[in-house]
Amino acid sequence: MTKERLTAFFDAVLAIIMTILVLELEKPSEVSLKGFLALKENFFAYTLSFFWLGILWINHHNEWIGVKISEKTLWGTIMTLFFSSFFPYSTAIVSKNFHNTTAQLFYGIIIIGVTVSVIITTNTLIEANKTDKNILEKLKRMNLYLKYDLIIKIVAFLISAFFYPPAIMIALLFLTLIFVFLAILKKI
Repeated sequence: MTKERLTAFFDAVLAIIMTILVLELEKPSEVSLKGFLALKENFFAYTLSFFWLGILWINHHNEWIGVKISEKTLWGTIMTLFFSSFFPYSTAIVSKNFHNTTAQLFYGIIIIGVTVSVIITTNTLIEANKTDKNILEKLKRMNLYLKYDLIIKIVAFLISAFFYPPAIMIALLFLTLIFVFLAILKKI
C-alpha cells in the first residue's frame, strides 16, 4: 500500500470519528443559557476530544512528510484508528459521568491506547527511514515528546484512579495547550 493511500484512509476515518463525536453531544433540556450551562461538562469533554483528535491529525500530517512506510506502519496506523474510534463512545460516557472514576479511567485507557499506538507507529517510521538523517531526527524528536506525553498521561491516570477522577482530562487539557504553544513556536 502506498503512503498516500494510507494517509487518505487515516484522514477519512478520523473525519468520520470527529463527525460522530459532535452527534453524541447531549441536547439541552431547555434551549436557554441555563440549559446550555447545565451541559458544561459535555461541552468540555467534546471540545477536549475534538482538539486532541485534531492534534493527532496535525501530528500525523507533519510526521509523515517525506517518510517511507513499511508493512508494520500499516498495522500501527490501524491500531491508532482502532483506539481513536472509541472517542465518540468514551467522550459520551465521560461527559455524562464526569466525576465518575470508571468513566474517566475508560476515557484514559482510550487516550493512552492512542498514544501507545502512535509511539509504535513512529517507531516503525524510524525503522523505515534509517538512512535519511533529517527525517530520522524529526521522528526521534517526536518520539521523545510522545514518551514524555505518555508518562504524564499514566501519572494522571493513576491520580484519576485513586484521588481525583477528572485528573486524566485535566492532564489532557494541559498537554493539548502545551502542544499548541510548542507548535506556535515551531518547536514540534
